[in-house]
Amino acid sequence: MRYGYIRVSTKEQNPDRQYDALIKYGIKAENIYVDFISGKDFNRPRYKSMIRKLNTGDVLVVKSIDRLGRNYEEIIDQWRYLCRTKQVDIEVIEFPLLNTNQKREGLTGVFISDITLQILAYLAQTEREFIRRRQAEGIALAKEKGVHFGAKKAPLPEGFFDVYALWKENKLSIREAANKVGMSSSTFYRRVKELGD
Repeated sequence: MRYGYIRVSTKEQNPDRQYDALIKYGIKAENIYVDFISGKDFNRPRYKSMIRKLNTGDVLVVKSIDRLGRNYEEIIDQWRYLCRTKQVDIEVIEFPLLNTNQKREGLTGVFISDITLQILAYLAQTEREFIRRRQAEGIALAKEKGVHFGAKKAPLPEGFFDVYALWKENKLSIREAANKVGMSSSTFYRRVKELGD
């Protein structure tokens, strides 16, 4: 049996190019598994579901090595697990040199394949680290320019400070104070904490 695996990092990203490549490669639609999740590890629901179905002699096809994952050590470990433990073959559409079901010229062929896998796994992780660094730099730059992240705080209701003063003087319980300004007790307490109390 031949299976295809697709991974995109977020729901906003489109898996169509990977899907089309797998279909053109001869993988049946019902045998294609898709995860919308980061490639930092292999804790992915659809991937795990697919792995459970794989039997000795089956073939797993991915469009490129970074679609399998983006963590160097985990890619290498997973590759060995699939090939040695599960005894399935892996085919990488964009890099056929990695295909495990090709005839190799003895130890030299295996050696070249292993080195190629390690280089590509390294590049996949490096790219992930570059992406994270660029995101962090972008966020830092935006903060320097005064951009605020997260939801905007709602303005304090009318009369909040009068009720707050009574609460501070222990003339109202937190529940009474919250009711007077139309807040839940937890929201009132959180807004009080923001004021430094």
